[in-house]
Amino acid sequence: MTDHLSPDILPARPDRLELGEGIRWTGGDRVHLVDILAGRLFTAPNDPAAPLRLLAELPVPLGAAAPVDSCPGLWIAAAGTGICLFEPYGHAVWLARPEEGTCRNMRMNDAATDPSGRLWAGSMACDADRGAGSLYRVDRDGSVVQVLDGITVPNGPVFTADGKVMYLADSARGVISRYPVDAVSGLPGAPEPFVTLPEGSPDGMAIDVEGALWCAVWGTGTVRRYLPDTTLDRVLHLPAAQPAGVCLQDTLLHITTARVGLSSPGPYDGAVFSVPVEVPGLPSHCFRLDSGLQFATSRERDDE
Repeated sequence: MTDHLSPDILPARPDRLELGEGIRWTGGDRVHLVDILAGRLFTAPNDPAAPLRLLAELPVPLGAAAPVDSCPGLWIAAAGTGICLFEPYGHAVWLARPEEGTCRNMRMNDAATDPSGRLWAGSMACDADRGAGSLYRVDRDGSVVQVLDGITVPNGPVFTADGKVMYLADSARGVISRYPVDAVSGLPGAPEPFVTLPEGSPDGMAIDVEGALWCAVWGTGTVRRYLPDTTLDRVLHLPAAQPAGVCLQDTLLHITTARVGLSSPGPYDGAVFSVPVEVPGLPSHCFRLDSGLQFATSRERDDE
């Protein structure tokens, strides 16, 4: 195992986010991320010292977002109590709000697309009530299906390149599980434990071309790389206590962090870090709508 203690892991961008997560690379220089509780979607200019650029702001928490394939300017998001489509500076069109009107105060959390172009999105209680969260799958026809329940704080998921394996973290329980997934039907099978962390909480994750899992570990100031056989291969130490999201842009590892909950945030808490690594990653997938389906955000507006 390599324990990377280099003091030169410092953020170049000036931004400090409250709860930076959902960072994704979708090819080229297209990196985007969210500040969850502020409901903001940002793009990250290719210049690592340039400030983040605000792309959109929703009036509800924004867990994660993905561009919609072949629909320039259209995004799908796990936001508020459900799933919506939106355009920057436009209003949201809600596909479903499965956590609306429940007995608990709920919100959506992390989300990611699989190689088939479906979106998988987790939900959680705002007070992290044990077992209150679920995992939903958004199919290409726009339908939203609950596929797992009994989760406390879901993070990820992340998928292998063939879409046949999904890793999902339950951050509150310190566990990352590995699920087989039927790539055609999108049905997850029985999970097997992958890693149980002795300290900290597993948060956002990414997979590189060797199938290794990179994981931000909240509360420890570390990002860890696990081989497919569960071996801990590398640990990066950051000058920020709460790493929350990771993505690989070729051989550049981007890491988001958070300031929320810290009584005395340090100068780098909430920053976005970019660290060169040896093994590249692959671009995240766009969400794909079935041909012929259209969602006219300019005509079907919801003012929530």
